[in-house]
Amino acid sequence: MKSNLFSRNGLGAMTRLVAVLAGIFAAAATPAIAAKIENPVAVFSGLDKITGRIISFDVYIGETVQFGALQVTPRVCHTRPQTETPLTTGFVQVDEITLNNEVRRIFSGWMYAASPGLHAVEHAVYDVWLTDCKLASDVPPPENYSGPPIAAAAPEGEDPLAGPDDGIDIIGIPRAKPVSG
Repeated sequence: MKSNLFSRNGLGAMTRLVAVLAGIFAAAATPAIAAKIENPVAVFSGLDKITGRIISFDVYIGETVQFGALQVTPRVCHTRPQTETPLTTGFVQVDEITLNNEVRRIFSGWMYAASPGLHAVEHAVYDVWLTDCKLASDVPPPENYSGPPIAAAAPEGEDPLAGPDDGIDIIGIPRAKPVSG
């Protein structure tokens, strides 16, 4: 009696082969999960619709900052390493102070900096959205701060990612020394 792939024994082998190949293709199609960087500072932008002003403000993780009638509290703020595709996310809670002086939660969820139009708080008077996460801020942390470690802030006008200034330009030619007066 001849045996083919669809016989009783061959069907089981074929099923196992298909399952193994499906697993291999699924593993190849799934991108590697990039390590998340936990940042101590979330950067928000806020729009006051009455005045038309947009301001940017830093908030430490766990700290509550008031913007107009809204209280913004970031719980986490994640970024990816610079070698990965940018993805800045934050879990944020936003409360509104009503005219009766009551606090009402109007937002609790994830904000994505890449799509502020989809993941922002849209209030009748104020809009708030996540723009970035940082390792340090010019704003001092609150006294009871217990979030991720804070990195030392870079001096004004200095790029922390530029590397050491060793006096050699990228193409290997020394830079001209500044003339002192």
